[in-house]
Amino acid sequence: MQKVNISEKLQLFSDHWNPRVVGELNGQHVKLAKLKGTFVWHHHEHEDELFLVVKGHLKLEFRDKTIELREGEFLVVPKGVEHRPVAEEEVSVLLFEPAATVNTGNQSESEYTKPTLDWL
Repeated sequence: MQKVNISEKLQLFSDHWNPRVVGELNGQHVKLAKLKGTFVWHHHEHEDELFLVVKGHLKLEFRDKTIELREGEFLVVPKGVEHRPVAEEEVSVLLFEPAATVNTGNQSESEYTKPTLDWL
C-alpha cells in the first residue's frame, strides 16, 4: 500500500499518447497520460473507459457529438462506442480501465498502439 502523488508522477514523462500505469485494483489499471493532437477513431469491444482530466482541456469526439472535459471532470465511454480524443493543447488525464485494455482498442495496428505499458 503506497500513496500516489499524481503531479509528481506526471513530471516523470513528457511524451504524448503513451499511458503509464500508476496503480491497480480488482483487475483495473489506473493510468496517467499526456495527450496532444488528435488520436485515432477507435472503440473498445469489451471495456468501458474512464477519462478524468487532471490538467488542461480535452475534447472527446463521437460520431454524433463532441463532449468537452475540463480539469476535474470525467467521462465514462461505454464499451463499443467509437470515440476520438482531441487535445488542442497538452492535457494530462487519468484513465481507469481493465488491465487488458489496449489504448487503441479495435485499431491495434495504429502507430499509437502501446501493447505493453510502463509502470511508474
